[in-house]
Amino acid sequence: MNELAELHRRAREIADLNGIGGLLLWDQNTMMPPGGASARADQFEALERIQHSRLTDPQLGRILEELAPWAASEDPDSDDVRLIATLKRDHEKAVRVPTDLAAEMSSAAAHAQQAWLEARERSDFARFAPALERILELQQRYIACFDDTGEYAHPYDILLDDYEPGLTTAEIRDIFGVLQQELVPLVSAAAAAGEDGRLFPGQFPVERQKPFAEELLHALGYNAEHWRLDPSVHPFARSMAHTDVRLTTRWEPDDLSMAFYSCLHEFGHGLYEAQMSPSHYRTTLADAAGLGTHESQSRLWENLVGRGKPFCDWVLPVMQRHFGHPFDAWNAGELYRAVNQVRLSLIRIEADETTYNLHIALRFELELAMVEGRLSVADLPDAWDEATHRLLGLETPSIHEGVLQDIHWGAGMIGYFPTYTIGNLMAAQLWQGLRAELPDVDDAIAAGDFGPLREWLRDNIHRHGRKFDSRELLRRATGEDLQVEPFLVYLEDKLLDAGLLTAPVRVPRS
Repeated sequence: MNELAELHRRAREIADLNGIGGLLLWDQNTMMPPGGASARADQFEALERIQHSRLTDPQLGRILEELAPWAASEDPDSDDVRLIATLKRDHEKAVRVPTDLAAEMSSAAAHAQQAWLEARERSDFARFAPALERILELQQRYIACFDDTGEYAHPYDILLDDYEPGLTTAEIRDIFGVLQQELVPLVSAAAAAGEDGRLFPGQFPVERQKPFAEELLHALGYNAEHWRLDPSVHPFARSMAHTDVRLTTRWEPDDLSMAFYSCLHEFGHGLYEAQMSPSHYRTTLADAAGLGTHESQSRLWENLVGRGKPFCDWVLPVMQRHFGHPFDAWNAGELYRAVNQVRLSLIRIEADETTYNLHIALRFELELAMVEGRLSVADLPDAWDEATHRLLGLETPSIHEGVLQDIHWGAGMIGYFPTYTIGNLMAAQLWQGLRAELPDVDDAIAAGDFGPLREWLRDNIHRHGRKFDSRELLRRATGEDLQVEPFLVYLEDKLLDAGLLTAPVRVPRS
């Protein structure tokens, strides 16, 4: 079929351009000197114009129309039929957006990210405010492109849909309503145990952290032939292909947990990309089902594995070899308790599992208010501080620990934050499902054998890429739709097991 061959050719080009963009983004956050920001913004703009023109090409639309009758007669789960569906979705959303606007948004995000870095270094929000105002202005113009579709009940839905297809503002409001109601008493009861301070007391020179992180990652499945690890201000992962996976972390000499748990988190992202089916390479299927699914993988490795008792059994001797004191005097039970302690903290990426979603609720509340026009950029720092006090009971001593701590708004990613919570909920359900199918998985993890876990995730999640959306993927893997309850049960059970709760808080359970 000539049309199908031509569709594959176009899909390869679109995928390759996306990979080039990923490489530019990785370099911007790791290797690029600060003075390169303006030139990089020009490069992002030029690349976006090319990508957008390829995706909105009327000929692509005609090919998709010509293939529709054939696709309707084929297996709906075949790769080609799913490729047609994903390209059709991307094409139809992209054609509503003028190329000039798409290019402006890409350039503005590059400039804003540099402004965020400079503002963060100087703890000066005024350096970032104009760039964020520009981001929000462009987001409003982007939202207006969909005014006449009738597909979105709320303007914010359009932004959510870019990161987690089909997710709505109403759904997120309901989820956070339940989570806040349930988590506040759980946090109060667990935090009352009196735990405070750093997870790991002491100083940890970077030259000792690096070999520890290397041993940790290689044990999990890091492959030096196809992966690399670099420092960045805000840890992230990016891949240009399943054979080229880039992780980053942040080394903090007085806080081992930063590199430790960010490496676990970013490994989860990287493994998802590395284990996508090679047959999907250079197509739009070689991408995540949604950012919620992507975050489910990072949060699963960071928390459900990395803060689990079997993992503590395995990793403590590794920590003792690399660091000695204070870990020489610890046992695995003490490590398990330490890494699950509930502490009201200011920084999202340092937050424990129990309080983490309150940090996301805060960001959702604020960015929704900005999108709706109820909150100005000038008032954002004060609104952040007020929400921090209301949701976490904490005062914010500086904007570095407050409104400037995350890169997302500076990178133009409005609508991304809720996917972290979707990921937490998905991770709990996936964990429940895989433990039922792999009854010996705890023993394998305690022995340092992560192969069975990797394979289950590859077979049920990773290899499919974008072939199924997040909702369908979760149903296929677990037989269930997304729920809040499994996550809450998992949290309370772990806190009880670690001795951080003396009695159940959430009784009776539904």
